[in-house]
Amino acid sequence: MRGAAWTWVVVASLFAGCAPRVTNVEVRELAMPHAFTRAAPGPSVAAMDWRAYFADEHLVVLIAEAVGGNPDLQIALQRIQVARAEVRAATGARLPQVSAAIGGSFTRYGRYTLDGAGAATTEITPGRLTPDPVAELSAGLHASWELDVWGKLRSLRGSARARYLASIEGANLVVTSLVADVAIAYFELLALDQVRDILRETLDRQTEALGMIRAQKDAGRANELAVQQFEAQLANTQALDAIAVQQTRELEHRSSVLLGRVPGPIPRSAQRLQRGVAPTIAAGIPSELLRNRPDLRAAELQLQASRLDVAAARAAFYPTINITAGVGYSAFDPRYLLSTPDSLVASIAGGLLAPLVNRRGLEAAFATAEATQIEAMYRYQSIVLTSFAEVATGLSALEQAAEVVAQRRRKKAAVAGTVEAADALFRAGKATYLEVLLAQQNTLEAELELIEALRDQHIASVRIYKALGGGWRGALQTTR
Repeated sequence: MRGAAWTWVVVASLFAGCAPRVTNVEVRELAMPHAFTRAAPGPSVAAMDWRAYFADEHLVVLIAEAVGGNPDLQIALQRIQVARAEVRAATGARLPQVSAAIGGSFTRYGRYTLDGAGAATTEITPGRLTPDPVAELSAGLHASWELDVWGKLRSLRGSARARYLASIEGANLVVTSLVADVAIAYFELLALDQVRDILRETLDRQTEALGMIRAQKDAGRANELAVQQFEAQLANTQALDAIAVQQTRELEHRSSVLLGRVPGPIPRSAQRLQRGVAPTIAAGIPSELLRNRPDLRAAELQLQASRLDVAAARAAFYPTINITAGVGYSAFDPRYLLSTPDSLVASIAGGLLAPLVNRRGLEAAFATAEATQIEAMYRYQSIVLTSFAEVATGLSALEQAAEVVAQRRRKKAAVAGTVEAADALFRAGKATYLEVLLAQQNTLEAELELIEALRDQHIASVRIYKALGGGWRGALQTTR
């Protein structure tokens, strides 16, 4: 009875020393808006496939090429494979570990040892004493199994699975950013193409004007200062054209990197920039944002994984229950190795292991998991706040871009024809050369500002599409 009493005392001490840790994690809740202002009614455009949203044959081909060859996206896809392997490893940890073993050994006992003295007088077979040294051959199966009584392994598997799903959302986030980056670069290229067209037309007009002012000088109706002013204006426009050429090349090279190929020409639609863009867009209800944006879903899954890590760290304070078993054959002579049942051996054992002294490692792991969970909560809140701010900013930017385009069109209409009129008046002696220069400058400025406004309007439509969580659907065929 005394031995049994001590056993219960030890068991009680094990459980008493492994009392569960209590975690009190409180993070303030965020007030969700009921609706987006400046948004058109209807379901969010984030549900639209990017092929339908952009509806440009060249841009659709470029985005598809980027999704298939972008290096950053390929890296994200490999992270999915790593996370999937970690789920398989965590699943395997919950199952019994079975291994096969074949071995042999030679043992020589000391003459004046307990084993040696016993072996010297023991017959290993009838009429034959135990040899010295003695051989031992064995072959069999060994198994070990940790009983997941406290749910530690189950929590670790759940954490691994949540991170696997988060890695998929991470890849979707790369796709969303990639679609937006390719589209933005595409519209910037379209704008540069039109800038270069206007600059070439302007160069023709300014070259003609320079010839006219030189003729006026030869006729004594203009001076060298006027000629120099026209030459300076022409040189400035030539410099702008050279800058536009270099910007186009750089942008094509950067786009080629996004596509995952060496630098080369980027096919594009000449008049795509002139297509109208709606001043408002359907953003849906705010709660849809939590489902549409991959970064929000990834953060939510990371938060779920951190909670399961805390549960696993808490379960580590409890005793570990292990069961080991083995079955096989063992004999001193190969001739008897498979002799049944004489050479058949089997064993089964169970153990209870619990930390009692110096549990600082477990406490440190628990504190780390707890702090990581709180960090994940704040990170999720930060992404939620950022996402709503991006949508609000994007809707406002889209609305204001439409207003800017309208004003730029009015300005261009106001200066339309002023260059021809100034030229005619100058030839008739009713206008100065400064008025001709001013007309050319105002016309070029109005045309370039309109192109810039159209570019910004298209880019605003791309950014709001990304902010709402559009662009990733249908791009990756990943099995969860």
